[in-house]
Amino acid sequence: MSVTTRGRPRAFDRGEVLAKALEAFWEHGFEATSVAGLTKAMGIGPPSLYAAFGDKKALFREAVAVYQRTHGAFAARALAEEPTARQGIARMLHEAATQYTSPAHPRGCLIISAAVNCTPDSADIEQHLRDERNANVADLERRIQSDVDSGTLPAGTNARALAVFTAATLQGMSQQARDGASREDLEAVAASSMLAWPG
Repeated sequence: MSVTTRGRPRAFDRGEVLAKALEAFWEHGFEATSVAGLTKAMGIGPPSLYAAFGDKKALFREAVAVYQRTHGAFAARALAEEPTARQGIARMLHEAATQYTSPAHPRGCLIISAAVNCTPDSADIEQHLRDERNANVADLERRIQSDVDSGTLPAGTNARALAVFTAATLQGMSQQARDGASREDLEAVAASSMLAWPG
């Protein structure tokens, strides 16, 4: 049995409270999630939050990194594990339909929706997520171009256009999920989007 010393912060599981912060940011977005809301969700006081994570922006960046390794990892995994870009992206979109509508966590994608309405003071956070999204597009383009170069996709296939189209599809699916679309709705979007690929 441990005894808490007066004035000493209560011990907590850092990963556990970070997961709660992640959910708060995911549900409400960076700007609308206050420090008071974070500490309530995390079950810790402001001094503990600042001591463990720094400020709100630093906490958000760490939450984004956790999201990329956990809930958002399905996209990179699909690209890495499937033999072609087409199969990888088809799998990614279908898994997005499941992930974005899961009742186990907030709907949609944190990277897409968490910083859509930021004040000038939070422009760096908005840019951080924009950089993450653009890096994802670049990964898609490289994967598609590799298949063009190998002959798996027809010569002249516009890898950039397909990558941006895929990203736009994911972004639309995320917003539709937040607006209440079902998994079946998004599965249909995923299937339809693959019709844009060259034969």
